[in-house]
Amino acid sequence: MNYLLPILAVLLSFIFVYTTKPKKKEGIKLLLAFSGAFLLALTIFELFPEVYSNGRTKTMGAYVMLGILLQIFLEFFSKGAEHGHVHVDKEKKEFPWLLFISLSIHSILEGVPIDHHHTMLYGILIHKIPIAIILSIFLINSKIKPLNAFLFMGLFAIMTPIGTFLAGNVDFLATISSQLNAVAVGVFLHISTVILFESSEGHKFNLGKLLVIIIGVIIAYFL
Repeated sequence: MNYLLPILAVLLSFIFVYTTKPKKKEGIKLLLAFSGAFLLALTIFELFPEVYSNGRTKTMGAYVMLGILLQIFLEFFSKGAEHGHVHVDKEKKEFPWLLFISLSIHSILEGVPIDHHHTMLYGILIHKIPIAIILSIFLINSKIKPLNAFLFMGLFAIMTPIGTFLAGNVDFLATISSQLNAVAVGVFLHISTVILFESSEGHKFNLGKLLVIIIGVIIAYFL
């Protein structure tokens, strides 16, 4: 299930967009806000205690910061697609390689903690669904060939399982699993907080978004 569910989350999101052509974005924004809160809470409840449990707090903190900086660097190429923004030119017909590569690196990293923290699978799934929907809307409405759009989403779908597989089957990666998890924590912290900050829409009060954020935190706590 660790391998199958992330693939299904992306592909079913693409099929949903392709068949229904959703117009209203409010539901997607609420799901995005929920996913940010849920992923942030799971990161704090599940990954933080282990990352800092070995006593090397400053060293592990450096890896967390490395994850944050790496994600900021990746967003120079993805233009923020990891947290629901796609700013790539819709008029271009070429395969968006920079977007694909940056999203793939992000997805491989987010798959690493799943091997030993199965509850993180739920956080990744909830994170992937709105992102996959937004990506699918962009690709379908762009000048990219439909086959290339499907190829993009298909390859994107397998990247998180690849990260999980590598973490569990490559001996060298097993020896640095704590460091990799700390990098993943940094990635998750950056992504989830950006989603939450952006969901405030100019810091205006929105009861619906506040409620889904609270619900996301509560569900993560009881998992």
